Amino acid sequence: MLRQITRPGGEGTARMREAADAEDVRDTALALRDTSEHALAGTAPPRPEGPARALKRMLDVSGALAGLLALAPLLLLLGLLVRLDSPGPVLFTQQRVGAHGRLFRMVKFRTMVPDAEARLPELLESSDGNGLLFKMRSDPRVTRIGTWLRRFSLDELPQLLNVLAGDMSLVGPRPPLPHEAERFTPVMRRRQRVRPGMTGLWQVSGRSDLGQEESIRLDLSYVDHWSLGLDLVILARTFRAVVRAEGAY
Repeated sequence: MLRQITRPGGEGTARMREAADAEDVRDTALALRDTSEHALAGTAPPRPEGPARALKRMLDVSGALAGLLALAPLLLLLGLLVRLDSPGPVLFTQQRVGAHGRLFRMVKFRTMVPDAEARLPELLESSDGNGLLFKMRSDPRVTRIGTWLRRFSLDELPQLLNVLAGDMSLVGPRPPLPHEAERFTPVMRRRQRVRPGMTGLWQVSGRSDLGQEESIRLDLSYVDHWSLGLDLVILARTFRAVVRAEGAY
């Protein structure tokens, strides 16, 4: 429906189209800002602030510490398997874009041959991803153990170290590569208002099988409707998504 609103200073009116279903914005505050020609209405996302931000960080730190301690034997075993399967380092680090555009080094178990980064340009046109992130169902650079690690997302367990360091959160949008972030539209850059996560709405709702529009919508929905309760729900759903290995490659 249409609603008329008065411009600041009383200079005329502007029209705004309001969604019939207010479900999508029930947890957001309506923000009005003035431009040279139009009064624009939008939503002010409830980003983690104050006590909520501290609680989210406490959840991240306690969860990451508990995960590293509980999974220590598994992490050592996986590292050994990576080392025995192919030459090269056990861990792989890659520059990613975090909150507010800050660059950091994301760590994970190596699942590809050592020269995988150099071979990426020749494979870009063969991407099976959603247009936002590069993905291939049969990537020739992936090692034998790497295929298994990726299927169950075990290669991402070392990112618990990124969570402890404050570069990532347990839950949030996935951190893009710098060249991917450069292609973000202003709307897509809203993903960077929060720390990127090891898991999120995108990962538990289809992962790489989702189209670009749906992936972006889910990431933005998380940013705009964030709550600790939502984080806990996503963490609970993550286990099911990993076990089923749907959309993972």
